[in-house]
This record gives sequence, structure tokens and C-alpha cells, in this order.
Amino acid sequence: EVQLQASGGGLVQAGGSLRLSCIASGFTRDDYSIAWFRQAPGKEREGVSSISVRDGTTEYADSVKGRFTVSSDNAKNTVYLQMNRLRPEDTAVYYCAAGLLYGDSWCMDYEYDYWGQGTQVTVSS
Repeated sequence: EVQLQASGGGLVQAGGSLRLSCIASGFTRDDYSIAWFRQAPGKEREGVSSISVRDGTTEYADSVKGRFTVSSDNAKNTVYLQMNRLRPEDTAVYYCAAGLLYGDSWCMDYEYDYWGQGTQVTVSS
């Protein structure tokens, strides 16, 4: 029943901004974390950011720290990824994912049980 839907991707020039949204539904507990992953062609899926639904704790990959901000709304049903100062190397399909993080390894894809469909972000130089 859990469903995640990522949206908000698009084409932007380097230095520009986009805001991604992840709409979550079907959750019956409040201890999940929501993470953003991205995958570029020929590259492994990598963790970008995460936020704890319960307490709002956030994590960021070094490559996006200071440029991206993850947040959630008061209802805890939508998570956002504000992406500023975008670079061509940010180009990827961005996915949101949900998991209980048993191992507390937020950036590892195996920690997440539910995945959205992904949204394409393309940053031109």
C-alpha cells in the first residue's frame, strides 16, 4: 500500500535551481526515513539526501552539501529536495525512497523498502 511519487524534475542550466517533491502515501508508522537517490547513465545509484519523518534529522552527500536542502511538510506526507547551484554532474534520474534504516546507513539503497518512479533532472552547461 505504501506508495511514493517523485516529481519536479526538468531541464535547467548550470547554476539554476529545481525543487523535487516526493509524495508519500500509505504509511501507518512514523519512524521511516525518506531519502533521495540519483542515478546517472552508466553510474551506480547514489544517495543524495535523507530526512527522518519522525524528528527531521537530515543527511547529505558531500557532493550536494551546501547546495541541496531536504525538507518535509507539517503533515509528513511530502518531502522536498530543493536543489540550488545545479551542476551538469547533477544530471540523473532522481528517486525518493522510504525505509526504516535498520543499519543506519542512509546512503545505501538496500536500506530502503519502497521506491518512487523517479524524475529526470538534466543540467546543461
